[in-house]
Amino acid sequence: MASLPADVPLLTSRSGRVKTARSLARRASRAETRLFLAEGPQAIREALQVPGCVREVFAVPGSAPELAAAASGAGVPWQLVDDAALRSLTETVHPQGVVAVCRFLDAPLDAVLTGASRLLAVCADVRDPGNAGTVIRCADAAGADGVVLTGTSVDPYNGKAVRASVGSLFHLPLVLEPDSATVVAALGDHAITVLAADAAGELDLDDAADSGLLAGPTAWLFGNEARGLAAEVAVLADHRVRIPIHGRAESLNLATAAAVCLYASARAHRRP
Repeated sequence: MASLPADVPLLTSRSGRVKTARSLARRASRAETRLFLAEGPQAIREALQVPGCVREVFAVPGSAPELAAAASGAGVPWQLVDDAALRSLTETVHPQGVVAVCRFLDAPLDAVLTGASRLLAVCADVRDPGNAGTVIRCADAAGADGVVLTGTSVDPYNGKAVRASVGSLFHLPLVLEPDSATVVAALGDHAITVLAADAAGELDLDDAADSGLLAGPTAWLFGNEARGLAAEVAVLADHRVRIPIHGRAESLNLATAAAVCLYASARAHRRP
């Protein structure tokens, strides 16, 4: 990026535009405006690939010149700010120099209940934003067709969740549905097999793969980090599946379990 003239004013943390963007750190403000903050070049690069997603970008001079050009080409305002203003918009110890205001991306449940959907991840009562974002990232990497957050799950537009998704939030449909039973019933109506990831499941994951159960359209149901799936939700699944533990570990954490299950289905879908 070319150097700026010395008299080019930079927005400060007291600027009205910066204050308005900073309010999006609060869930109530995000819900009211249906806008959220995405931090760092990787997230913003992916967000700019979604038409109309990025509303404006705040950056310190010299940051991510290739993104500045992409934003300009998309007609997205690129606001230059001082270091203090940028820090006020971030939650990280070492800000990456650029933050974008983006619109919400969630879609209705029907958006993932199509004949083309082969693999879905459903998070029921997942409370940790880092886990939610990582599950979204794992689902994206496994080639899933969407992620559903249900029950009392965390806001996926929480800053930590957005960062943990590492841009995957912008790649696949995201559904927010408060009632888990509604989601499971809708999946069944569309001939999608619902598999509950449950340490006490009656079916071993390896056996499920060998039996061909994973070869068809599948939705994996993942529960709360501490308590697992609520009994009234787990019973709605077609099968409860446990991941075999071959060593001495008591269990796997949520994000790791999600990766194992989603990739087991992805492997089954890609077998000749």
